[in-house]
Amino acid sequence: MKHGSTLFLKIAVFLIGTPVLALCIFGLSRLANNPVNPDYAHILYPILIGMYVSAIPFYIALYQAFRLLSYIDKNKAFSQISVKALKNIKYCAITISTLYVVMMPFVYLVAEKDDAPGLIIIGMVPIFASMVIVVFAAVLQRLLQEAIDIKSENDLIV
Repeated sequence: MKHGSTLFLKIAVFLIGTPVLALCIFGLSRLANNPVNPDYAHILYPILIGMYVSAIPFYIALYQAFRLLSYIDKNKAFSQISVKALKNIKYCAITISTLYVVMMPFVYLVAEKDDAPGLIIIGMVPIFASMVIVVFAAVLQRLLQEAIDIKSENDLIV
């Protein structure tokens, strides 16, 4: 396989991480220093902390995706290291989803004080997006493991 065949996907992984990094550096810190309504700023801080903490598994998952694309470039796609990368991506997505589930009561309190019920739906988007990634990574992990098992059986037959 050509070395640059996954270049587009590597660029996409980089472009996914860039706005999240900018949000963590500029957006969330600005929101923490200047809350829209100072009356419920104390409720906002656990949400901001959860968002900052969720950036850690997010970037670990992006790094694992980048590594997986590198394994594909090196013709090591059907190996245990690829399965391990998918497993790490799955665990990171589970962690992100769990963090946002823990933050939902605080989102509910902010939505209740601000009279914005749509905020709860917006708060649930990262939970469901992470769960989709969990299912997708689990299916890919299982398929890849089965392909590796079939490949090793064929290697033993020949």
